[in-house]
Amino acid sequence: MNLSRYFAKMTGTTKSPPRVSVSEIVWSWIGAFLGIAAVAYINYNIIEKTDLVMIIGSFGASAVLLYGAIKSPLAQPRNLMGGHVFSAVIGVISYQVFHSHMWVASAFAVATAIAFMHATKTLHPPGGATALIAVIGSEKIHNLGLLYALIPAGAGALIMLVVALLVNNIPRTRRYPEFWL
Repeated sequence: MNLSRYFAKMTGTTKSPPRVSVSEIVWSWIGAFLGIAAVAYINYNIIEKTDLVMIIGSFGASAVLLYGAIKSPLAQPRNLMGGHVFSAVIGVISYQVFHSHMWVASAFAVATAIAFMHATKTLHPPGGATALIAVIGSEKIHNLGLLYALIPAGAGALIMLVVALLVNNIPRTRRYPEFWL
């Protein structure tokens, strides 16, 4: 292997993308605020006294894609929903099978989620975090079992999708989604 050629691959091939407009920044902020607010409101005001959870850390990363990078293939409805739900199932199963070896459960969950998302055309980077949360999450998360794929992963992602559909189509300069399936 030629080391200089290998390291030359790390220099990049293009310039940084241009700065986005103030309008784009404002609409991204509004969408992210409303999307996370809706999920967090349900979590902290409606289901707080139950064994359910509605908000997980990976939704923060989904918000970046859904409201800040709306044209990205990774931000489309199929990717959002499939990425979270499939990865949640994989994470739960990984924890159940490998919980006595958390390092294996963690690595297996994320790697398998990535492979599955690729295979199903649902690649959504926050899905990797959703799988990992199923493994390293609290007892409350672990007690959900496969319900974790529905609540919070599926339901929370669906709420954020509805907000994205509503907010991202208000300005004339934005259109969401690029595709459904």
